[in-house]
Amino acid sequence: MRFGLFGGASRGAGQDGDSQSYRAFIDYVVEAERLGFESVFLVEHHFTGTGQLSASLTLLSYLAGLTKTMRLGTAVTVMPWHNPVLLAEQAATVDLVSNGRLDFGVGRGYRPNEFHGFRVDPGEAQARYEEALELVLKCWTTKERFSFDGHFWHFRDVIVEPHPAQAPNPPIWIAAGSEGSIRQAARRGQHVLLDQFGTIEQTAARVAWYKDEQKKCGRTSQAGEIAVTRGLLLVDQEEKRATEIDRRLAAIAFLSATSQIPGTKAEGPTKFGSSTLDTSRGAAEASTIVGQPEECIRRIRELEAAGVDYILFNDPWGGVERLRHFARAVMPEFLAPAKSGVAMAG
Repeated sequence: MRFGLFGGASRGAGQDGDSQSYRAFIDYVVEAERLGFESVFLVEHHFTGTGQLSASLTLLSYLAGLTKTMRLGTAVTVMPWHNPVLLAEQAATVDLVSNGRLDFGVGRGYRPNEFHGFRVDPGEAQARYEEALELVLKCWTTKERFSFDGHFWHFRDVIVEPHPAQAPNPPIWIAAGSEGSIRQAARRGQHVLLDQFGTIEQTAARVAWYKDEQKKCGRTSQAGEIAVTRGLLLVDQEEKRATEIDRRLAAIAFLSATSQIPGTKAEGPTKFGSSTLDTSRGAAEASTIVGQPEECIRRIRELEAAGVDYILFNDPWGGVERLRHFARAVMPEFLAPAKSGVAMAG
């Protein structure tokens, strides 16, 4: 089992500026590498007014100089917001300065406030995403000058540099949840980022779709091609468990509220990408790694039995002490064969 981080800096309660939250997050990532976490995947969000991370590649460039082994990922770069040629240059630079540690996660966007702010028609999101990703890959794999005339982007006699360290390109990670999008990623040889709200049953089905499509295409399945995000709510005392769930539910409600167009409220059930989000307490518990170490180990074993071998932890408030607790009390169970006393859940 592999473990990484998911998220980014965000302004804490009572903070007037953003420098403190960024410094704390940077220290958090550096400590995570020391503890044995193998990656960090940064989100990209805009126009929330809460200090959320917006320039993920810029922060990854800085982290590249402070880390040695950690994979540096985006989860995700929202393709419709970016000039694809400039994006290709910026991402390749991160790959170069990190000695080939970039994981390039991409998506088409889902937050209404961002489509509203950038004045992009949500109906164009998929087409913009496809064209931009095609062009980024062309930039990375073309050694000579080229011109491009697409529906949204036009370039003339460009030669894009630098090229990434990883050839032909860094791993492409697709934010996906539907069967169609997951199977498409498998056919294209892309990796998949699964959301942090899916049930064990949904996760098992998604992993199965990916591996089945690989088999149909004659591709060999490799470890670490599917990453599942989960909230990490590890506690040292059982009485803290309920408080952690309450806090996560409040965070989900806040995420939903700040995703809306200013002055509006969500219509109908909360949406996360193309999925309807279950905001009940039971769902929040089921989709997190919560409790004391023994329960957290059991929950990770359940994901392992569902075919998961890579988990990204989202923990906006636990800090380095929670990471250290996890590294001491939980992580060792997955660095060696499972102990006979730990039951495998189906």
